[in-house]
This record gives sequence, structure tokens and C-alpha cells, in this order.
Amino acid sequence: MASVNLKQPLLVPADIVWGLIGQFNGVPDWHPAVEKCEIETKDGETIRHLALAGGGSIVERQTTHDGGARSYSYEILSPGPLPIANYKATITVHSKGSGCEVEWSSDFEAKGAAEGDAVAAVRGVYEAGFANLRKMFGAG
Repeated sequence: MASVNLKQPLLVPADIVWGLIGQFNGVPDWHPAVEKCEIETKDGETIRHLALAGGGSIVERQTTHDGGARSYSYEILSPGPLPIANYKATITVHSKGSGCEVEWSSDFEAKGAAEGDAVAAVRGVYEAGFANLRKMFGAG
């Protein structure tokens, strides 16, 4: 099992960042690789369909959401172009002084690629999202 855990400090309060990234359908508002997100509720579960910039799609299911803790977890049902399987992740926004820190972590298995390549692919997704958050809010 492989894992990725990255943290990004930002210069704004946690509630402001959570207001942007805490919505399961809000990924296109902050992640440059996602052009569109469509949400469906199926058998009481929230599923998001992500249309990726340059083509491709990913389907994910939200597994937990805790607004008070500013955290949600999800799993990938269909990884699209990512060389992974059994992916489970959590995004949390922590208060840090007058700013915050976004933590994005996951566990998964490599599929169709070496584990190092799968880790690099997931890490690249996280880094692209964090780079855009830094542009939006300033790094802490």
C-alpha cells in the first residue's frame, strides 16, 4: 500500500479556505486539473463525476464529511488516467494562528505502473491543487 500526505500553510483563516474546498462539488473552483464536477446522490451516497482538463474523468464517492472539523474523506470508484486502485483520501483544513494549513492524505495501491510512479502521479495532483491555493490565498 502506498501513501501520500502533503500539507500547505495558507495566510487566511481556516473557515475561508474550508468555505471553498469543503464543498464536495467545489473542486473546479480551486483545482486547475478539474474543469467540471457533477454530483449525484445514489442510495444515500454522494458521488462526484470530475471532468478533467485535457480530457478524462474520475468518479469519487464521499465517505465522511465533518464541517465542524473542516474535513471530508472520499474514495475513487473510477480512477480515469491515474495508475491507482483502492484509493482513499482525506482533506482537512486546520487552524494555524491567524492562517491555516490544508492537509491532503491518501492510501492506495499502484495499478498499471510502478509504485513510485503512482505516488508521483498522486503527489502531482495534490501539488497542482496546493499551487493554485497559494495563488488564491498566499502561502503561510
